[in-house]
Amino acid sequence: MALSTLISPGGVSAELAATSRKQALVGLAELAERALGVASRPVLDAVIEREKLGSTGVGDGVAIPHARTDLVDRVCGVFARLKQPVDFDAIDGQPADLVFLLLAPEDAGADHLKALAQISRFFRREDIRRAMRSAPDADAITALLNNGVESDAA
Repeated sequence: MALSTLISPGGVSAELAATSRKQALVGLAELAERALGVASRPVLDAVIEREKLGSTGVGDGVAIPHARTDLVDRVCGVFARLKQPVDFDAIDGQPADLVFLLLAPEDAGADHLKALAQISRFFRREDIRRAMRSAPDADAITALLNNGVESDAA
């Protein structure tokens, strides 16, 4: 399954400007509002609450902030490549510039975890991270999300 199945049209930003984790999360929540039709403030609040539980910076310049919320009826998300990396308290100490915001319904336990695992596997690949960083625009990033991972049972 391609990660693009999680992202609605317009759900990718190639140059999100942010100088802090909170600014990045605000930008992602606003992107979610435009692409997914959910109110940005409750999305931001849910994601910030989740961030308080532990870092969503997974290393190698990647962060996967996520939250469960009644604002969505399916597992979905948005993706942004940041203009400048910001600190997401990753275990490797590296700031993140590739950020996938994942939202799931409150009752989406297994599906939420499967999507997190799929995103993590995708970004574990160094060639994918390099391609995402060098992609010229949102369309090219979307193409990578469509084709960057072979289909699997995740």
